[in-house]
Amino acid sequence: MSKTLKIYIGVLVVIIIVAMSIESSKPVTIDWTETYNERHTKPYGLKILHKEFSNLFDKASVKNIRNTPYEYFNAKYDWDTYKYTVEGSYISINPYYYTDESSLNELLDFASEGNTIFMSTHEIPRYIQDSLGFRTKYDYKLSTEAELGFSNYNLKHNVISFEKGIKNIYFSEIDTLTTIPLGYQKFSNDSIYTNFIKIPVGDGTFLLHTQPVVFTNFHLLKDEHYKYAEGVLGYIPNKDIYFDSQNKYGVDESNSPLRFILSEPALRWAWFLSLLTLLVFILFNVKRKQRIVKIINPLENTTVDFAKTIGNLFYETKDHENVVRKKITYFLEHLRNEYLMNTQALDERFVKRLALKSGKKQEDIFELISLIIKLKKKVHFQEQDVLNITKAIERFHKKE
Repeated sequence: MSKTLKIYIGVLVVIIIVAMSIESSKPVTIDWTETYNERHTKPYGLKILHKEFSNLFDKASVKNIRNTPYEYFNAKYDWDTYKYTVEGSYISINPYYYTDESSLNELLDFASEGNTIFMSTHEIPRYIQDSLGFRTKYDYKLSTEAELGFSNYNLKHNVISFEKGIKNIYFSEIDTLTTIPLGYQKFSNDSIYTNFIKIPVGDGTFLLHTQPVVFTNFHLLKDEHYKYAEGVLGYIPNKDIYFDSQNKYGVDESNSPLRFILSEPALRWAWFLSLLTLLVFILFNVKRKQRIVKIINPLENTTVDFAKTIGNLFYETKDHENVVRKKITYFLEHLRNEYLMNTQALDERFVKRLALKSGKKQEDIFELISLIIKLKKKVHFQEQDVLNITKAIERFHKKE
């Protein structure tokens, strides 16, 4: 096993141990969001109720409605016989019931055909209130403790005191000729108000209830609160159930390809650890795997230093002739290599050609060549001659 692989394994083990330690030491947080979703195990989810439908209605099948009531039931209507091809009970449990007017009319029609509509909600649509002749009212209470019971004496054992989540929403006006009060609520030191009614519509029935929280996971598991939910649901016939699901087509959170992985804590941690492991692997492999190449500095160009040394040597020895003649020789060599000039005859023609090729002024070129010709004929040299030829050559090399 290579050293690098051992490092990978070690880092991965450390990450897993740290993640497990954090997860095990983290206190369990409770999400009290009122989702009323039949898939959620949160306190205010409806998973337990949805699961128990098959036991409560043993002769019925449960079908989830994932679109609007209008879209669902209108598709089940036979226009040849003017009857619905399905029958049973529509159930909606949601603190805020919002839908379109077409769906509400469809529910009224479905009920008139001998079916049951059960709604447990804080806000019953005003259209339903106007159609069935009743009103609801909300009186704010700081306390959420209340006693919920039934008008039917046979359900006296289903009377339960709730301590959490009850809101003082009740039916303030009803048509006593057609509406039957089925249940009540009573806050401490307060009057008794109706919270559960039955209204006949055609051959069917509307069952309206104002405390949906009693059907949530929290209350179904707390003490004997489930008895009250049993009493309410006991008014629903033992026929097929059409449950209005929170998970509608188009807005369902389950559209995500990772919905199941992210919904389970263990799988969610495994997913994140896998991503983290991949990231660590990438970071380690960003570095080049080949052996480090040693940087070798290029050899220094010592020609200039050598020339300076030789020049100083000649200057110190007062060998001015040698310095002048070498400068002239090197300069002419430069002209031959750079401008391809023939330096045998330094005449007027040479001056004109060099001026054209170098881009220098012809007068300056003429002075430089004249100085070279003069120095080449000279026998005895002075220090001033060295300075003159040096300055003349530097002027030529200087860029304008």
